Amino acid sequence: MKKIILLLTLCFSASVSNAQNDLDVLLAAGIDDAKRFANDYLAPGTNGLMHSMNANWFNSAKVKPLGGFEISVVANAAVVKDEHKVFNLNAADYNNVQFSQGPSSQNVASFLGQNDPDIYVEVVYDDLIFGEQTTEIELPQGIGEHNQSLLPSAFIQGALGISSGLELKARFVPNIDTDQGSLSMYGAGLQFEITEWLPANNLLPIALSGLVAYNHLDGTYDITESSGIEGENQRLENNTNTWLFQLIASTKFKIINFYGGVGYIKGTSESDILGDYRVTDGFLTTETIKDPFSVSSEVSAVRGTVGTKLKLGFFRLNAEYHLSEFNAFSLGVNFGFR
Repeated sequence: MKKIILLLTLCFSASVSNAQNDLDVLLAAGIDDAKRFANDYLAPGTNGLMHSMNANWFNSAKVKPLGGFEISVVANAAVVKDEHKVFNLNAADYNNVQFSQGPSSQNVASFLGQNDPDIYVEVVYDDLIFGEQTTEIELPQGIGEHNQSLLPSAFIQGALGISSGLELKARFVPNIDTDQGSLSMYGAGLQFEITEWLPANNLLPIALSGLVAYNHLDGTYDITESSGIEGENQRLENNTNTWLFQLIASTKFKIINFYGGVGYIKGTSESDILGDYRVTDGFLTTETIKDPFSVSSEVSAVRGTVGTKLKLGFFRLNAEYHLSEFNAFSLGVNFGFR
């Protein structure tokens, strides 16, 4: 569970746990440099999570009749491509950071990747007694011991027919609390069937509908022990919001059906590094930094969806795949009536 919360909140402690006092030095070199690095380092993870969160909102273009319902257990995963595992660090964009070896612009590991071999940078900072000082640090690796290939999400979802051609949806992850953090997620959507309002609806072999859906995720992770920096109440808080706009088409057979569509995802993920951090400049001087910085990332992407659904009485099973900036796949186990 710890690793799931770490992944979903994209905890910045993943970097500092790999290089103990590296964040300490980056903060001493300047908050702007630490913020720039954190923003580029975390963005592939938060963007991938937003794609993962928006899979399996639907499994048919045919909406449920009034009173019809379906309860689903859904598991999603966004696929991490090689391009998501690195980002370009250009030392010219930093005030006090230079590569120890090689060109001034290099690809380095993001939250989802690994530096192989290790990459070192020189950080310049001002000491009140000794003046300008330089130290060498190792850039942080991504999560886990190996390159991350999937970004998972899972939730419980319900759907209810509320009138002719309209279906209300809701999904949630119950609040999960551990000693090091907490996580919760909820969402709501409205699907409207276009063919339901056409005169020849019963004669058409397919159904057409649209969907508007919203997702929200809150995560908190305690980084006091893993930061390697003296201080109190050190934590990362993540707030993620997404919107999905989708056009859907599907067949209308009794047992097995196929569905697909084109959609648009838009979302923002904000991560706040909070708490008190006592940063040492050299050997003798110490500065306390409170709530150092916040970083954010945005997605705005078109996606295509293909899927299939098997219906056996009240039991249904569906699988789908999405093509977008982050490809994603999903499996759903569904129990429904009508």
